[in-house]
Amino acid sequence: MTFNSIRTRLYHPGPLQAGAEISLSADQAHFLGNVLRLHAGDRIALFNADDGEWSGPLAVLKKRNAEVVVDDQRRPGAPEPGPWLAFAPLKKARTQIIVEKATELGVARLLPVITANTIGGRVNEQRMAAQALEAAEQCERLSLPEVAAPQTLAQLLAGWPSARRLLVADETGGGMAIADAISSTLKNSADCGILIGPEGGFRADELELLKVPEFCTFIDLGPRILRAETAAIVALACIGALT
Repeated sequence: MTFNSIRTRLYHPGPLQAGAEISLSADQAHFLGNVLRLHAGDRIALFNADDGEWSGPLAVLKKRNAEVVVDDQRRPGAPEPGPWLAFAPLKKARTQIIVEKATELGVARLLPVITANTIGGRVNEQRMAAQALEAAEQCERLSLPEVAAPQTLAQLLAGWPSARRLLVADETGGGMAIADAISSTLKNSADCGILIGPEGGFRADELELLKVPEFCTFIDLGPRILRAETAAIVALACIGALT
């Protein structure tokens, strides 16, 4: 059986090992039976960062109950270090784009940041975590990005590890070209974070605040004004390609 022959992957936080009988949640059972139209005997994959990815047949599949007997390790567990993404939340659908694409691009932490121009409303951490989980199931990741509690810009900077470079997307054009910033300040993608501001950008006092820490580097993403979700994708893709 080839690696790609099993298309259904579900995250399972508990231990995975040969012969283990894994009980799935009611929501997962509903998804497998009613959405994917699978049947008992069909093979699916379960994964987590510690134990890797395992596959096995569905021993039981009912409306609210499903069990898998895992029998084949497809990939061992492995660390998946990656950049952090701090961003001002947007409206629901656009925040979902950021969460999904950041997960696909290997982000290790998602940090919602409330700025003066943030218009996204209340941050639903559980919804963001669920969106990240679904994206991880689709993109062959083993790990899930951590979703941090929302914080102010001042709180973000106060708690930021000084050894981790923070690349600040500056739509005013005052930063380094992102390729130059990456080549001159980063050794690998796990050494950094990216900060994407709100629609309308950072206020002048926020830009001044960001100029104080030595770990901040202002970056320029090109001659056009990008939407926040586009800027996040561009920056993460550049880091992934150039480190």
